[in-house]
Amino acid sequence: MPAHLRHALRKLRAVLLPALALLTSTPAYPDARNLAPGFSSLPKSAKVLIMPPDVELFSISGGGVVEPKADWTAAAHTHLQAALSGKAAELSLQTQELPEKDADELAEISSLHAAVARSIAFHHMGIGSFALPTKNGKLDWSMGEAVKPVHEKSAADYALFIWLRDSYASSERKAAMIALALLGVGIGGGMQIGYASLVDLRSGQVVWFNRLLRADGDLREAAPAAETVKALLDRFPDSK
Repeated sequence: MPAHLRHALRKLRAVLLPALALLTSTPAYPDARNLAPGFSSLPKSAKVLIMPPDVELFSISGGGVVEPKADWTAAAHTHLQAALSGKAAELSLQTQELPEKDADELAEISSLHAAVARSIAFHHMGIGSFALPTKNGKLDWSMGEAVKPVHEKSAADYALFIWLRDSYASSERKAAMIALALLGVGIGGGMQIGYASLVDLRSGQVVWFNRLLRADGDLREAAPAAETVKALLDRFPDSK
């Protein structure tokens, strides 16, 4: 890489990394923060339904316009499904997947999960001033009776919901980042945001939750997608 570009990238890091660390850092909370009150592990016999990942990938133009990329999203979905199956085997979980026709019928439940997960991320995993006093710092969220159709169709005990959004700077965006870094101005590139929730299908309670928020990762290829799943399922409850 030419010397002037290396210099520009160093300046860009100096401008962006402190702010990025403030935005994305997640303290290493004890496992209890990720678990609902009274829940510590999965029963050995528990059946876990892996819901189809709710994933979408975007490209960021030179001017900062976010554009959805259908081909990237399709590839990411395939890679995530494979990675989730591999991770489930590693965790010794008894898992199953929804048939495609059932997944289509239950798409609204995945949308509900996205809304609940955003609330958890903001009020439970976010900055303390946004915590809800009624929750007393506990993971106390539920999807309610909305998950009953999932239980009826699958007969599973729990469902694992995954929500992921990933964006990538286009070549024009990268050029703009370098050019502005030379002037001491920092602009952002892509971000990877993800939520994972384990939901009790009998009660609707979210019994485990984790958030991923970072400026790296890539869902377009199999190996980095598997790394994302590993990071997102960090602190996943043991099966005993």
